[in-house]
Amino acid sequence: MPGGYAGKFLDVDLTKERVKEVSFDDKTLWQYFGGRGLAAKILWDRVGKKWENLDPYAPESPLIVLTGPMTGIYPGGRICVSGKSPVSMGTVGSTASTEFAHELRCAGYDGVIFTGKAEKPVYFLVTNDGGEIMPAEHLWGKVGEETIKMLNREVGEEMKKRKPNVGIWREPGMVYIGPAGENMVRNSGVMSKICHAAGYGGYGALMGSKKLKAVVAKGRGKMPAPDAPEAAKLLWKKAHQILIANSEMRRYGTGYLGYTVGADLSSEPIKNWQTEWHDEKSYAGPRFEQYWVKKKWADFNCTTNCMKVSCIKNGRWKGDITDLPDYELQAYCGTNLGLFEPVDNIHMSALIDNLGHSGINGPNTMGFAAELYQRKILTKKDIGFELNWGDVEAFTKLAWMIAKREGIGDVLAEGSYRAAIKIAEMKGKKPEELLKYVVHVKGIEIGAHGTRSDMDYVHDASYAGNVQGGDHTSTIGDGYSDMSDAIFADSGVFCDFCRTNRELEFDFAKAVTGFPITVESWRKETGPRIVTLQRALLMLGGPDLKWEPVKDDDNPPRFYEPLPEGPYKGKTTDKKRVDQKLMAYFETLGWDERGIPTKETLKRLDIADLEPYMKKMRA
Repeated sequence: MPGGYAGKFLDVDLTKERVKEVSFDDKTLWQYFGGRGLAAKILWDRVGKKWENLDPYAPESPLIVLTGPMTGIYPGGRICVSGKSPVSMGTVGSTASTEFAHELRCAGYDGVIFTGKAEKPVYFLVTNDGGEIMPAEHLWGKVGEETIKMLNREVGEEMKKRKPNVGIWREPGMVYIGPAGENMVRNSGVMSKICHAAGYGGYGALMGSKKLKAVVAKGRGKMPAPDAPEAAKLLWKKAHQILIANSEMRRYGTGYLGYTVGADLSSEPIKNWQTEWHDEKSYAGPRFEQYWVKKKWADFNCTTNCMKVSCIKNGRWKGDITDLPDYELQAYCGTNLGLFEPVDNIHMSALIDNLGHSGINGPNTMGFAAELYQRKILTKKDIGFELNWGDVEAFTKLAWMIAKREGIGDVLAEGSYRAAIKIAEMKGKKPEELLKYVVHVKGIEIGAHGTRSDMDYVHDASYAGNVQGGDHTSTIGDGYSDMSDAIFADSGVFCDFCRTNRELEFDFAKAVTGFPITVESWRKETGPRIVTLQRALLMLGGPDLKWEPVKDDDNPPRFYEPLPEGPYKGKTTDKKRVDQKLMAYFETLGWDERGIPTKETLKRLDIADLEPYMKKMRA
């Protein structure tokens, strides 16, 4: 067994209430590493042959929760959640920071694979004695804060009863869903703590379809041992030295970007991306600091320490608690809804997290609905109340309606892309009349970074060629290397905010696993293997969505509209450059001009079993 792996995974059939241990051979671990990469491999091996006809909500559709060999050893450990995405019909390696990953590894496991569907709500408990399916009817319907409190108390009492000589048990780690996931809101997230989320992909809905409220872990063993422990220790110290020097991130997190990205970069979603510039001084970083009740907050072994805790102590939203909010939620739960007061943004962020919406995807859909109301496509009668920009009470109601699938919320719970098609049918319009207002790539709503000003880190084809749709953490840059590096972190599995330098990171991976891994080998072999497999699954799609190569490898229509105001007024994304960069990207990866992997590429990457399916696409 390579270093860095516990070597065991739990395979759970919720229908049959069966739990067994499985493992993967060294070659599979070397070729796919962990997290995002290994999840794609598991999906292909288990259900790939029937992918086009597989409903993500079918009992046989896997939900996969994985760590990686670097999780908990390299700074900034995360968990990776994956499966067939109910949103894109491809697959996403969706990650979240959480101590759950460390507890799982200390219990002796690298991950859990779920199939089947429980008859009644359950949660899954992992300890050093194995995994158990536990009743969760009492947890069903609870929001995030209630779920955490109840599980902390329940699991703590259970562990004390089982092992009374241990003493006081610390709280377990967990991932869970809120009401949005329970009611299968298609783009809902898998949550952790009060505000962490694996948001992209809609895996909260996948958990809900299986009646799985939470996965909880409490481990008392050691982390898996590195292959070269002394080298790993030296590299660990070096990584921490580099991260400690990033004092600005530790001081402010991303909590100052809600003003900066809009005012300076003109790339922030405002009123469903109708504009990307604002100069609202009320949204400046110091205005948020007055709500911070904890100025440094980090998960285990994270030197970056970029999180804060905000709490509203009085007024109509008294008691709401969340993180900074971080930039993505400052944007999507704030400016995107026309909200420019920190207290309203903190409230909306806390609410979205508590309900189990993805903090990016859910408010994207809410902003889309508000624009339809602005344009008189949706009416007060359709919604039940006025939905004006900046009306925090109205957006509060809408978030609850979507989470509960009530009224118009039942339509919006299908995510922005499908909601547009359904509303067009309701209103007797052609789908394209409404889809032009949907800011997505392949069904997955876009992160809070626009391409029109060309001043942010995303450019031209960044989203258009992304196998994870609108995921802002895994975009392509001027070459393939940006996405390759994102795949490494998502497979590792560790946090992007704990990146140091590529040579150190890959030396660390080699010291941990013993694999002869280098930046070059990853970018030429492992990364392309994973992204090519993801590309194949995305193009196979189905059963209700099929994406057309090249045609759907594009930005949302809004990103080609000129910016209407601000210092970059008139600028827009250059369609010609998008197409040029896509062709270069396809060529770099060994795909044809339509982005379909060639036979030679599949053979070189040792995934030749994809060839019959890709051959049909080339015909």
